[in-house]
Amino acid sequence: MAELIHITDTADPRLADYLHLRETTLRKGFEAREGIFIAEGELVIRRALASGYKPRSLLLAPKWLAGLQPLVAGLDVPVYVMPPSMAEAVTGFHVHRGALAAMIRRPEAPLADLLVTHRLVVCEDIVDHANLGAIIRSAAGLGWDGVLVSPGSADPLYRRAVKASMGTVFAVPCRRLAAWPQAITLLRDAGFAVAALALADGAMSLDEAARRLAPAEKLAVVLGSEGPGLRASTLDACDFIVRIPMARGVDSLNVAVAAGLACYALRRPVSPQGLSPRPSSQSRSPESLSSRGVSAQSLEPG
Repeated sequence: MAELIHITDTADPRLADYLHLRETTLRKGFEAREGIFIAEGELVIRRALASGYKPRSLLLAPKWLAGLQPLVAGLDVPVYVMPPSMAEAVTGFHVHRGALAAMIRRPEAPLADLLVTHRLVVCEDIVDHANLGAIIRSAAGLGWDGVLVSPGSADPLYRRAVKASMGTVFAVPCRRLAAWPQAITLLRDAGFAVAALALADGAMSLDEAARRLAPAEKLAVVLGSEGPGLRASTLDACDFIVRIPMARGVDSLNVAVAAGLACYALRRPVSPQGLSPRPSSQSRSPESLSSRGVSAQSLEPG
């Protein structure tokens, strides 16, 4: 049974997990050291619990207590209750969703488990938490098997990323890579065709990629941060470069929007009979990519 604790002092040491939630650098060190992350809002908290994450405590505003009572009733953790003004003083922002939970992190998905899947999104230095969360949401909603992030990318379990993902980060495995872009070699060795989404001369259009790459048995799509885009070394290591055609002088889309389009266009096809997709795609070398489900026939013009 949850223990309701009404807090009257913002300096109460029991609130340490919720201090300065907007200070990204400070929170990064604290959450890693404590092995926690913050879930914000009833929906996200419910999805975290449903995915097997264990709470360490909750922080609620009084007016939300009645509605969230069924959620907290079965939890054997402290539930701190305080007025919104006090919660804002502690966290650094207005907790308009009425509920926060300090959740205990779990070990990341083993990389080996992700390398035997069929569709992966790979993020190079995506540092904006909202963009990363939205990318994860697209990957989850469109049936991709996992998300890999480079060492320089944001934390998928940071509060804003979790919020932007609407809690879908709990449904799709995420893994931080130890080295980048060297990890592309691991993807290729595991049988993945690797496509970079980038603005580059000679890149195939997303429409063409949907026709020629989507049928590949194993495909990884690499996304770069807005502004600098993908590194030259990353582009050199990938098998394909794919570009979304633009109009009206617009040069590019927000990376999260582009990710959603790519995840839909390049999702793994399934036949009406539920059979495995036929292995066919465009490739630089038919011999080098035959193990990735890419046929020489797809290299033919048209």
